[in-house]
Amino acid sequence: MSALTWITVGSLAAWLWLLLGQGFFWRTDVRLPERRPPAAWPPVAVVVPARDEAEVLPSSLPSLLAQDYPGKAEVFLVDDGSSDGTGELARALAAERGGLPLTVASPGEPGPGWTGKLWAVRHGMALARERTDATYLLLTDADIAHEPDSLRELVAAAESGGLDLVSQMARLRVATVWERLIVPAFVYFFAQLYPFRRINRPGARTTAAAGGCVLLRSDTAERAGVPDSIRQAVIDDVTLSRAVRRAGGRIWLGLADRVDSVRPYPGLGMLWRMVSRSAYAQLRHNPLLLAGTVAGLAVVYLAPPVAVVAGALTGGTAALAAGAAAWAIMAGTYVPMLRYYRQPLLLAPLLPFTALLYLLMTVDSAVQHYRGRGAAWKGRTYARPEAAP
Repeated sequence: MSALTWITVGSLAAWLWLLLGQGFFWRTDVRLPERRPPAAWPPVAVVVPARDEAEVLPSSLPSLLAQDYPGKAEVFLVDDGSSDGTGELARALAAERGGLPLTVASPGEPGPGWTGKLWAVRHGMALARERTDATYLLLTDADIAHEPDSLRELVAAAESGGLDLVSQMARLRVATVWERLIVPAFVYFFAQLYPFRRINRPGARTTAAAGGCVLLRSDTAERAGVPDSIRQAVIDDVTLSRAVRRAGGRIWLGLADRVDSVRPYPGLGMLWRMVSRSAYAQLRHNPLLLAGTVAGLAVVYLAPPVAVVAGALTGGTAALAAGAAAWAIMAGTYVPMLRYYRQPLLLAPLLPFTALLYLLMTVDSAVQHYRGRGAAWKGRTYARPEAAP
């Protein structure tokens, strides 16, 4: 057999293992676990770090203020050095819409060794401790809109299951051509790397969270030293889940039905920056992991269509058959995510092209790191590696 045939057979073997042996990552039925209303609804503090979010705040903040929660709840929006009037707009929205009490505060510039978001979270958590007796903290991004029962359902799930951290992967916006190509794949790749079913097993070693929506027990946060123990983290949600797991906390992660991101990514450039800003940090700034990731993506995602085309042109039936089988499994595992995002299933065979884009984004992330630019977001650059997990 030719080298291409051997590579493609390896790709097919990898897809058979991914289909059956990677925690059924491709299934999209991991939603909030079975839950029942608690006898008494515990108090909750909602912490929203926000930096230059005036564009999305009118679509997100009112949904938090309008939460239909039977217990005591209060919202703390931390304006992280915004230059677009985010804090003033938040106050105006609260005055206009009413609802849950809102406190808007600003912590000043991040302290040494802190990322901006976690510095804002630290300030919001400190305010919550001072002003409330919150049993839970809802850490949610400023671009996340919640249905009125979101907080109630999250707390009911945590109370019913004895969970210390409940996190939902918000449904991201999918409207433009580039969003359709890249966004569902972003969640698909995340689930492939961190299979939800595996994470949700008690005592599992694999762990992750989705930073846009995290309900966290206050006493667990203190036991885990959060956020101080993760202050340097660029990928703060996964690092948070590791800290909680180390502290003995129980974690649940799944897809959301009624929690949505309202942030638009209209062009390829914005989506590229969203991925590349943290891709190399995900690989722990390790060149060997980078090389392995690039090779793995090439073999698993790119080899099948190359083999199909090459086999059709040269009459190589073995390569064509193995490539077609691998490509079919790949597309089939992507179909549930496309359905979840209500996208045309014809996008499934295009997953190799999207994977190529992610490969290039990952390489670009490493290039920017070695040029000294590090992970950049909203005017800040984080060149230092993440805190050790």
